[in-house]
Amino acid sequence: MTPPAGRVATTIDKGHGRIEKRTLRTTTILTKGQEWAGLKQGFELVRERTEKGKTTVEVVHGISSLSPERADAKRLLELNRGHGGIENRLHYARDVTMGEDASRIRKGVAPQVMAGLRNSVVHVLSDVVAPSIAAAMRTMGNCLSKALEVLGLPQLE
Repeated sequence: MTPPAGRVATTIDKGHGRIEKRTLRTTTILTKGQEWAGLKQGFELVRERTEKGKTTVEVVHGISSLSPERADAKRLLELNRGHGGIENRLHYARDVTMGEDASRIRKGVAPQVMAGLRNSVVHVLSDVVAPSIAAAMRTMGNCLSKALEVLGLPQLE
């Protein structure tokens, strides 16, 4: 039986000596839809990766607040692929730019608090016009009036 149009999408990427096939299937038959406001569809993503003749398969499941009309399987596959890029950029900003992995803060809830502060900095600086988070941090560190402006705080006299 063939699934309805827009319910399945597949991409195949080749590069760096490997082949990666991604297949995403969607469904609107959800058991918690009435209990979870905004839940529109679920999906299953199968990633098949072949490298040096060895194939590995990973299956992940997810949910979305996007209706099938707003995001069919092809669009959800694109969004899912882009999500990794977002996570990688956030990790780079937190780890490399802000030195998170090198931090010696390890006791109690302090690591979670610092992670929250780093995420907040990344979020606030995402609206600053700068070539990178590092450049935005340098600008804010060197110009108190600009930093106060970004935070919406009154200027010091």
